[in-house]
Amino acid sequence: MAPIRVAIVNDYEVVVRGLAAMLTAYRDAFEIVELDAGTGVGQTVDLALYDTFAATAGDGEDVRALAQDPRVGKVVVYAWDLSEHLVSSAFAGGAQGYISKGLPAHDLVEAMRAIHAGTDLVHPIPAGSMTAIVGDWPGRSEGLSHRESEVLALITQGLSNAEIAERTRLSINSIKSYIRTCYRRIGVTNRANAVIWGIDHGFRPDHVRIRPVGS
Repeated sequence: MAPIRVAIVNDYEVVVRGLAAMLTAYRDAFEIVELDAGTGVGQTVDLALYDTFAATAGDGEDVRALAQDPRVGKVVVYAWDLSEHLVSSAFAGGAQGYISKGLPAHDLVEAMRAIHAGTDLVHPIPAGSMTAIVGDWPGRSEGLSHRESEVLALITQGLSNAEIAERTRLSINSIKSYIRTCYRRIGVTNRANAVIWGIDHGFRPDHVRIRPVGS
């Protein structure tokens, strides 16, 4: 069986590269055709894996645009929030699969295979399972958690706390808590300095299409 052709889509190069690196262990099943950071898909692919890190949720315009692209076979949303309303809205907008970011790499791969085959379209974390974090994100080397990094990325983009809460589907109190811990980790005390730190450490969205070596 031919490998499934995949494009990985997110506004941050480090995010798409991190997922691509994880999938290299499964080259028999997947061909990573391109990594799209802030650009459209440029080649025909079977799946576009849309990572929601610091991006609109699966029910947003980005997913609808991917679903309408004739070069994309199926759009698969990769997100933390798998609430019934959000998943239903994403499917209504054209997504054809939804995968939890909490799944370990092997389960992510199996979920992508199932969605490509047209079965088991939604893949939450099984009850009682440990949450796994795969891939990469800006600020990881500085000790930022995935969530702290995502909040800082949105701060760097100029979003307010209310807008970040809406984007991430987290409460305002959770956002404030992430901001406090984030500030402590990066050694700043206010939003303006956090934005400066974010700009200096790769938290601005990228605009680049990368064709993986050997593809």
